[in-house]
Amino acid sequence: MRLDYRLVLIACVSACAPMLPSAPPAALPADPLPVAPAPGSSGAVPATAAVTDAADAAGFEGWKQGFLARKGGTRRDAYALQLADLTPDPEVIRLDRNQPEFSRPAGAYIANAVSGARIAEARRRLEAVPWSVTQRFGVPSEILVAIWGLESSFGQVQGSKDVIRSLATLAFDGRRRDWAEDQLKNALDIVIDGRRDRSGLLGSWAGAMGQTQFMPDNYLRLGIDQSGDGKVDIWGTESDALASAANLLAQAGWKRGQSWGHEVQLPAGFDYALAEADGRPWRFWADRGVSLTRGAALSSDEAAENGVILLPQGARGPAFLALPNHYVIRRYNNSVSYALAIGLMADGVAGRPGLVGTWPDDGPISREQRFGAQTALARLGYDPGVIDGVIGSGTRRALRQWQIATGRVPDGYLTPALADELMRGI
Repeated sequence: MRLDYRLVLIACVSACAPMLPSAPPAALPADPLPVAPAPGSSGAVPATAAVTDAADAAGFEGWKQGFLARKGGTRRDAYALQLADLTPDPEVIRLDRNQPEFSRPAGAYIANAVSGARIAEARRRLEAVPWSVTQRFGVPSEILVAIWGLESSFGQVQGSKDVIRSLATLAFDGRRRDWAEDQLKNALDIVIDGRRDRSGLLGSWAGAMGQTQFMPDNYLRLGIDQSGDGKVDIWGTESDALASAANLLAQAGWKRGQSWGHEVQLPAGFDYALAEADGRPWRFWADRGVSLTRGAALSSDEAAENGVILLPQGARGPAFLALPNHYVIRRYNNSVSYALAIGLMADGVAGRPGLVGTWPDDGPISREQRFGAQTALARLGYDPGVIDGVIGSGTRRALRQWQIATGRVPDGYLTPALADELMRGI
């Protein structure tokens, strides 16, 4: 059991990268970089693979020189020294294409993320959150331990990749080049300014670092030296990591005294086209028969906020009223599934009851199905936005339009079967 739990934690750490501001993903690359044999391997390298590896090496060197020209400035020589002899990491490319919070159904992702064992451990860790941190930033301790648990298993699984190499690989690959180059420059500055030794600048494949998985720009702008020892150590000092996460959420607009959201019950005949539309005060939803589950009630401040109905797995799954703090959590990681996992874990830590609704047992959507569905919607005249394989709000909006036009329930939820139907229709 312990082994299975750690495998889930490793998967979560590899996918979670705080983003403030968040950068929308661009198109995914078509093919992974080839993996060269390990040093000392006795196997011969096929001629085609050798040619491809040489081309990749030349391409990486060309990108490196371009990066130094674009971003180096007065530090070009110092940057070049840190990038010397660097090669791209093929595993980073593979993981970038298969982030579980974007490819797996919400229910499956949340079931793994919000386990009873993790909630129990988070409760035991509540005292690690300094009282002064919750008072200063207004972010509840249960939200902070939920982030801590999901991002790194409370510091146990922080990632062991060279952050500079990971970010250089992402920049070279080009899917998010501008974002990755900016993050790489910040990572280089961390080392050159003496904030962290290069050997200790370790993190996830995406470049996220420490116990609360901060990106380099967030570390420089929002890191907090809570321990008062003169350095921001989000790797080894719990209080620094937790205070830094609280600062990120506070700067993103966390609303004190309010929840992230609530599970709701939708009435028969609900207009599903209203989901993920503009936020509305609670009175608007109550007038349409929406109610909170388990007899819960909103505070007066929450009732005045504009809430959005979310249907993470369509009309067959649980429904939620997402309040502004849900979207603040998404500034940490811009995924509905991730933000719901944090909110639901925090609820569990605080002793609130679990969900009334049940998650449908849907399978994951393959990369080909995600690209294919977006391409089909675009060709049918329903604009999904950038065709990038990420099923975000633009794709769900386009899918709703298609569902309305074809007489279906417009819940904006893409299943594997629906993706196949869309692809067959073009």
